[in-house]
Amino acid sequence: MGRVSHSQGGSTTTPRAAKTEKTTKTTKTGKERNAQPATRPPGSTPADKLAPYHAKRDFSRTTEPSGLTSGTAPEAHKLRFVVQLHRARRKHYDLRFEMNGVLASWAVPNGPTLDPAAKRLAVHVEDHPMEYIDFEGVIPHGEYGGGDVIVWDTGTWEPYETDDPVAAVAAGELHADVHGYKLKGKFILIQRGRSREDSDQWLLIHKNDDYAVKGWNPEDYPQSVLSGRTNEQVKADPDRLWRSDLPPAEASVELRPRPIPGPSEAELAALDDLGAAGVWEVFGRQLRLTNLDKELFPPRAAAPGEPGEPAVTKRDFVRYAAQIAPVILPYLQGRPLNMHRFPGGAGEPGFWNKQLPQHAPDWLPRWDNPEAGPDKTSTYLVVGEPAALIWAANYGALEWHAWTSLAAHPDTPTYALIDIDPGTGTSWDQVLVLARLHRTALEHLSVRAQPKVTGRRGIQIWIPVEEGLSYHDTRVWVEQLSKTVGAVVPDLVSWKWDVRERHGLARLDYTQNVSNKTLVAPYSPRAAPGAPVSAPIDWAELDDPSLRPDKFTIRTIMERVAERGDLFRPVLGPGQHLPPID
Repeated sequence: MGRVSHSQGGSTTTPRAAKTEKTTKTTKTGKERNAQPATRPPGSTPADKLAPYHAKRDFSRTTEPSGLTSGTAPEAHKLRFVVQLHRARRKHYDLRFEMNGVLASWAVPNGPTLDPAAKRLAVHVEDHPMEYIDFEGVIPHGEYGGGDVIVWDTGTWEPYETDDPVAAVAAGELHADVHGYKLKGKFILIQRGRSREDSDQWLLIHKNDDYAVKGWNPEDYPQSVLSGRTNEQVKADPDRLWRSDLPPAEASVELRPRPIPGPSEAELAALDDLGAAGVWEVFGRQLRLTNLDKELFPPRAAAPGEPGEPAVTKRDFVRYAAQIAPVILPYLQGRPLNMHRFPGGAGEPGFWNKQLPQHAPDWLPRWDNPEAGPDKTSTYLVVGEPAALIWAANYGALEWHAWTSLAAHPDTPTYALIDIDPGTGTSWDQVLVLARLHRTALEHLSVRAQPKVTGRRGIQIWIPVEEGLSYHDTRVWVEQLSKTVGAVVPDLVSWKWDVRERHGLARLDYTQNVSNKTLVAPYSPRAAPGAPVSAPIDWAELDDPSLRPDKFTIRTIMERVAERGDLFRPVLGPGQHLPPID
C-alpha cells in the first residue's frame, strides 16, 4: 500500500446512560442486601458461557461485540438489564439480564408488557457479552441475527425471591424487579417445560403491582432510549459499529466523527480584510492566498424582471471552501482527489490535475502511489483536514472529484455508483422519471442509497457497499439494476458508448464503477455560471416540482445545510450486501 499522510478525525461520543440510584432490598429473612452479581459457579466463566454465542458468529464480518476480553467478575454494582428491539428474519425483542458476568438472554417475539393479564412467549437463547448492553446498530446481512438493533429500554434490576439468579434460571423460574425507562415493576420468567424439546420455551409475565398497566403495548413506544430513533432510522443511518478485532472497551466505533467547527466570524472577517493577496490563518494553518478579487464564476443570466446576481470571486469561493470543509470532509478523507482546475475561471477551458505539485506545502496530506509507472501520477492530494480543501480552492480546483476507494485499498470500492447522464434530447422531467424508477427498485431490494443532483443536468445515486467487493462486482450489479430500470422506459435510454450514437437519449452509466474513476463529490461546486453545487437531496424531493439539477449554489447551500443537515450522511453508514437482481 502507498503512504497516506496525516488526517484529522473525530472522537467517539458516549450515548446517554441510564440513571440509577443506590437502593436496598429486604429479603424474606428481614436482612437488607445490595443487588450483587451472583457468585460464579466453578467451571462457568463468561468465556465458557459465551461459547454458543461465538459459534454462531463470524467476528471478521459482524459488527457485534465479541466479548473476548470479558472474563473477570465486575466489582459490586447494580445489575443492569437491556431490551433490544431487533429486526432480523423476524422482528422480536431481546430481553437481557446481567448475571455472572454475562447477559442472560431471552427473545420475546411480541415484546414485554406491563399488562399483568398478558403472558408472553420468551425463548431462552445464548448468553451475550456485557459489551452488548448498549449495542445499537446493524448486524451484516448473512451473519447470525443479521438486521438492525436499537436499545428499546435499559436500566437496572434486582432479583427477588432468590439470592442467586443463576441458580433461579437453572431451576426454571426467575423473579426480577426492573427499573427501566419504559419497563418498571416485577416480572417473572417461568420455564414452560423441562424436556429437551421445550426447555428453551419460557413465559414472561408482569405481576399485578403498582406499575401494572392494562393493555400496555410495546409497539406504542418504538423509539430507542439511547438515540430517540426508530429501527428504520438506525438502519438507514447507524451511528455506531462494533469492531470485533478490538478489545471490548474500544470496540464501540463512532461512525459520525465529532463535527469540526467551521471558521469563526473573526476568521471570515480577516479573509474579507485581506487585499488581493495575503496570508489567511484558519483551521490552525497559514494559507497564502492569491488573486482574491478575480472573478471565477460568471453570473447567471437574470430571469425577465428580476435583478441580476454578481459574479463569484475567488474570495467568495475560498470562503465557501472554508465553510463547507467540515461538512464535506468525511466524503474526502483517505481518498485520492482528482482536481478539475480552471485557473482562468469557469468561463475558460479547464483541465484535470491529479499530480500534487512539488511546491505544495509539506503539511498537506497526500498519497504516494507505489504502482505509478513513468509519466503517471505518483502523488495525489488527500483532503484529510479542512485547510487542505482551502489550499485546493486557491490552486484553482473549482471541482473536487474523490476516488470511490480509499487510498489504503485502491482496488476495493466503498460505493457503487448510479449515474443518470442525460442526453441532448433528455428533459429534466425524464431525468426525474429515471431517478424515481431507481428509487423504487432500490426500495424493493432494501438497499440503502442516497441521491444528489449533479449541479449540471443529471442525478447521481451513491450506494455504500460491504468490504471485499471488486469494481467488477459493483459494475455488474449496477449494470443489472440500470438495465432492469431502462427496460421499463426503453424510449428514454440508450446503451451506446458513443454520444453521437445515442440520438439524444440518456445513458445509465454503470461504467463509472471502475478503478480510478471518480464522480463529483457532494457539495463540490461545478464550473458553470453562478457556481452551482452538486447538492445532496432526499428521495422525496424527486417529487418536488421546484427541484432543478443546478438549483443550489455556493451562495445558498450553506443555509440549506443549516436547515436540513447533511442529507448525504446515510452513505457514511456501514457497507451493504448487494442482493441478487432477478
